[in-house]
Amino acid sequence: MRRFRARPSMNRKKRISLPKLLCLDYGEKRVGVAVAEQEARLAFPRAALFKTTRKNFFAGLAALIREEAPSAIVLGLPVRQDGAESLTARRVRNFARSLRRAFDLPLYFMDETLSSAEAKMLLRESGQKPYMRDGRVDSLAAVKILESFLRLAPEKRHAVVEAKAQ
Repeated sequence: MRRFRARPSMNRKKRISLPKLLCLDYGEKRVGVAVAEQEARLAFPRAALFKTTRKNFFAGLAALIREEAPSAIVLGLPVRQDGAESLTARRVRNFARSLRRAFDLPLYFMDETLSSAEAKMLLRESGQKPYMRDGRVDSLAAVKILESFLRLAPEKRHAVVEAKAQ
């Protein structure tokens, strides 16, 4: 797999910005996306990435990473209450390995328990219909995951240090 470097776009005017975090809420059909400046503690949704083909998905993700220039990626990890790892959690961990091979960025896991349910409730309360197919729920869930991560004390954030596959 080709390795992508996270670089800001060269055709943009230089601007001073705080280090950003990119959050991904991995799903079978879509990946919700949110971005936040680390010091702001507020996350903002971005358009969800649709998983049509692996190549197209990673090309879209690489473009997003070049545009946003994050300093790290936060990945929602579904945690079961009994502590056992679900099939979805194994898929997220496989996705994390692919991310680490493709992008040279630190990666963090964050518990995503109830983030999609909370996102659906917020959309319902705001009067919007939470259609799953358009990605609004997925990206709003990514916002909730990222805001939870930002509330953690920095010493409680642990980067994924799994060995990179060659």
